[in-house]
Amino acid sequence: MARRVAFVNNKGGVGKTTTTIRLAEALAKAGHRVLVVDLDPQGNASRRLGWSYDADAPQLTISEAIQADQEGVAAQVIQPIGWDVEYASRMALCPARLELENRMAEAGVAGAWRRLAKALTGADDTFDYTLIDCPPSLFHLTQLGLAAAHHVVAVTEPEYDSVEATTRVRDFIGKRAADLANPDLELVGVIINAMQNLASHAAQRDSVRELFGGLVWDPIVKHRSLLVDADGDEVPLTEIRGEKAGDVRATYELLAQRFVKAVPAA
Repeated sequence: MARRVAFVNNKGGVGKTTTTIRLAEALAKAGHRVLVVDLDPQGNASRRLGWSYDADAPQLTISEAIQADQEGVAAQVIQPIGWDVEYASRMALCPARLELENRMAEAGVAGAWRRLAKALTGADDTFDYTLIDCPPSLFHLTQLGLAAAHHVVAVTEPEYDSVEATTRVRDFIGKRAADLANPDLELVGVIINAMQNLASHAAQRDSVRELFGGLVWDPIVKHRSLLVDADGDEVPLTEIRGEKAGDVRATYELLAQRFVKAVPAA
């Protein structure tokens, strides 16, 4: 079984999706086999990995896998990503589109929060890691991801609201993991994203370190327009050019090394 890691924050716009796909990319470059599960109905991870929905030849998505409520059914929705680079062969995707919102209506169904775990059972055995990009909430879709995951990584900007939302993630895991039949779930890392040379950012960075101690991973991800452009253009970091391109790539490669230390492959 792959080691499953949910990327979570209770606030949107913190760079969670960017972090998920760029860590997946760095892990694949390092030789690991990585599955990305897009659990956000916005489908941003799917788009940025080069996937698009074809209405003339409809593809199954993670929504259908969850709805099926059957063990291993996620194998039917795993697809290659759309990047044309060598290491893309070690990456795959369970894509999402807006229809995933419909699964929210199942929140009151007995055992529904276990459906992603069931769908992935056996389906991700050929991967080293499954990275789950959760929506910016702690409600049903995120609970599906938490119930399926072995570990959690929180992504935060050095902003007060984002840091507060990260503490809610930590507290939710501590109080509710057992309710999700996943009592061993643990927060293993906090990644600070979009750091700028601002006094307020420095203060919030220090606050994160005080709150989470050794869980804070280095390096901190600096705000870079190159990274924003790569996400918008749906391209891997190996294709970006510019004065800071090497720094951007190095940041995620170092974070991938930190990831592997925190989450050794099975």
